[in-house]
Parts: sequence; C-alpha cells; structure tokens
Amino acid sequence: MNDDARPAPEPQDMPPHSGAADEVNRQDPSRRSVLWTTAGVAGAGLGLGALGAGTASAAGARAPEAVTAAEAVAAAPPRQGRTMAGVPFERRSTVRVGIIGLGNRGDSMIDLFLALPGVQVKAVCDTVRDKAEKAAKKVTAAGQPAPAIYAKDEHDYENLCKRGDIDFVYVVTPWELHFPMAKTAMLNGKHVGVECPIAMRLEELWQLVDLSERTRRHCMQLENCCYGKNEMRVLRMAHAGLFGELQHGAGAYNHDLRELMFDPDYYEGPWRRLWHTRLRGDLYPNHGFGPVANYMDVNRGDRVVSISSVGTTPLGLAAYREEHMPPGDPSWKESYIGADRTISLVQTAKGRVIRLEHDVSSPHPYSRINSLGGTKGVFEDYPERIYLEPTNTNHQWDDFTKYADWDHWLWKEHANPPGGHGGMDYIMVFRLMQCMRLGLVPDFDVYDAAVWTAPVPLSHLSIKAKGAPLPIPDFTRGEWKKARSGMDSEKPAE
Repeated sequence: MNDDARPAPEPQDMPPHSGAADEVNRQDPSRRSVLWTTAGVAGAGLGLGALGAGTASAAGARAPEAVTAAEAVAAAPPRQGRTMAGVPFERRSTVRVGIIGLGNRGDSMIDLFLALPGVQVKAVCDTVRDKAEKAAKKVTAAGQPAPAIYAKDEHDYENLCKRGDIDFVYVVTPWELHFPMAKTAMLNGKHVGVECPIAMRLEELWQLVDLSERTRRHCMQLENCCYGKNEMRVLRMAHAGLFGELQHGAGAYNHDLRELMFDPDYYEGPWRRLWHTRLRGDLYPNHGFGPVANYMDVNRGDRVVSISSVGTTPLGLAAYREEHMPPGDPSWKESYIGADRTISLVQTAKGRVIRLEHDVSSPHPYSRINSLGGTKGVFEDYPERIYLEPTNTNHQWDDFTKYADWDHWLWKEHANPPGGHGGMDYIMVFRLMQCMRLGLVPDFDVYDAAVWTAPVPLSHLSIKAKGAPLPIPDFTRGEWKKARSGMDSEKPAE
C-alpha cells in the first residue's frame, strides 16, 4: 500500500494516452502498444470497451476476436538488450538510496532503510515539502548527513534521479506515477524498486522490461508479502516436495478499505478511490499472486499463460458513500465501475491453476487466502492450517506450527523483525540491501514485476469480454524454461 499527496487524473472509464506513455508510443509504435488497460484492442480495430454493453450473446460473439487481438499483443517483440534473469547487482560497501513519495507508506519505510548498516538515505522527494522535511529529520536523527530535499514541483523527482550519488531509487507514490518514475530512474542509471502495482498498462510493463534489459538496471516490484513468514515457510516446503506435484494455488487482496478510501487525509487526492471509477478488474493482484507464483517457480521453470476474470456489480463504495458522506462531498460526483469482488483464474504452462481475488469495497475480514495444493496435500492461510499425507489421514486440518523447522533462514536470523506488516517489510528491505551490498542476484526481477502486475489490465479486459480467457505475455522471452534461483535462497557469507 502506498500514498502520496498528488491527486490522480480525473476519473474516466476510457482515458486517452497521455504523458510518458504517449512518448513511449511515439518512439516505439509496436503491436504491444495497442492493448491498454481500458482503451481495448484499438490497433486491431476492436474496442473491448464496447464489450461492456449490449447482450451477453453479442459480447460472447466478439470474445474470440478479442482473444485473437490480445494474442497478437501478447506475442513477445524482439529483445532490445540482454536478459536480466540471473544478473547480480554490483557489489558495494554502502547502498545509497533516494526515496520518492513520503506519505503513509514512504514515511514508515524510511525507518527500515535507516535501521540497516551499510545503507545511506541521500535524497528524499515529495510534492508536499513538509513531508520531505519530516523525512529528512529522520535521516539526521539516525546519525546520517542531511539528505537533499526535492519538493519544488511534480517533476522534481527527475532531479533526484539525476544525482550521481544514488544507487537505488525507491518509488512510493500513487499507482499512475510508478511507470514514469521507474523509467526515469533506469534512464539515469539507477536500480529501482517500486511499490505495487509497478504499472497500470500492458505496454508500460513491456517498456519496463525492455528498459531494464537495455540499461542493465534492475527494476523490481517490492512485494513485501513474498517475505511473509508463512509464505517463506510454505515456499521451502513446496520446493522440498512436501506437497507433491503442485496443482493449484490461490491468493487475494480482500481488505475492507472503504473507510480509508473516503478519508481525505489517508489517500490524498483521493487517488486510490478514483481508480474504482476507471477499471473494473483486479487493481491490486500482487500481494496474492507473488507468493503463489514463487511456490510454482513461475518464470523459473513454469510460466503463466492465460487469465480469465469475472466481477460482481459495483455496489460497495456507493453504498458506503450513501451512509457516511455528507451532501456536497466531492465523492458524490464519482461513478464507480470497479467490481466489488473480482475473481480470476490463471493457467500455467504446466497445467496448474491459480485463483486470484480482489475486494476492497465490501465488509470482509482481512485475507490474502494464500493457499497451495498438490498431490500430497494442501496449505491454507487465514487461519493457517495444513493437511499433508502420510502424516494426516483423518480428514482433519493439522497445526502449521509443527513445521517451524522449515522457516526460511531470513526468519530464523530475524525472529522478531521491526516494522509493519508482521515484520515482512523489514525482511524485504534487509534482503534487498544485502543483495546490493554483496553483489548478489536479486530474489525477483523485472519479469516477475511484469507478470505479477499483468492481471491489472488483463482482468479488466476479460471482465468486459464476459470472462473470456486472455493470454499473459511471456515477458522473459523464453527464459522461463531455465531453472534458476529465486526467493528460496541460501544464506550468503558476509
């Protein structure tokens, strides 16, 4: 989750190309640029936006055309550089960090960077100067030199990225800013880590892949849930074969955010709520998708090939507004189109199935589902429980704490980590900075970022096409067939 002071663009279901994406399209008018989150398959003469209206039979008749057009877009274009799969960082004694975005998420995460030896925060950036100055005071309070402050205007982040004394840029801003900021960081020779999701459009995902390969800079989705204690334990157990041949998994972001989305001081703008006026699909797949993809070695021996999505009617936000917002509140001008609950089925090349869910608009206890099943048993989270043969044969769930010996070395070394989200934020930052200091291959890369985010645009289009399965691009361009390391790492020698 992230936050920033800058408001999102005006809400609309089919926004035109603009800004950085326009520049990308002008420079590279390739087939992958025709499929956009909401504009449909315009390059193929078919607007998927039209599939949102009319009879179901008419939509069904057009769905095969949508799939054909999407397949053309999903086909991998020629590689412009060399693969970034398995490429290590440059070894360095100190990692110099620049942070863009100092709202709720950025303000809390800067504490974790400052808690680590061998890490210096050299520059901070936010459009609200008070937030940048507050962050700068944290840096000096930690005993580091005062960082440079960039708060002049909405483009001042570009000057931060141009600095010669920064190795890593951390982007913690509203979603629509993630792509241009990641792009700017890499073009200026910086590795970059971005909060979820890394971009909102398919062509932006392709551009980040291409740019990472051309600049030889890593571009990573900083998916903290991959570093959860349960997630890392299940990962090791899966790779050790305790679940047998993996068959299915599930992940979600089911989190009642209604109160926060209508709080003007939490999501300023209100940038997050306005995305529910633009897209119908899964706006935030990464927390659920990333861990399950890791269990199944997606991009490391298997790959996801298609997604089919359905969604409920959009009633939750309007109902909350009716009950809680006073007449004249700006939210009354908004029309919500985002499904209260989106359910997607993702198929892999090996025939496995991953179920994704997204629901932030209706009453529901927090759950990421986090389930994995194979030929020898199954794990389900929220609450955590497990059933594995031959240990379990009585059709009763077993106690997951019995498997604590399978904890990842990161959790054995940091049993009580500081920071939010149960310590996973700290584990993520510690491991990333460790990889940069020691010159190791990162646990995940730009290909993982693109795959974990692809459901954002594709689920929207699939819902408009009445659940038609749409292809997920092979962002690795065939590298997925090669087994390689990922999250299930060995403890390195310092």
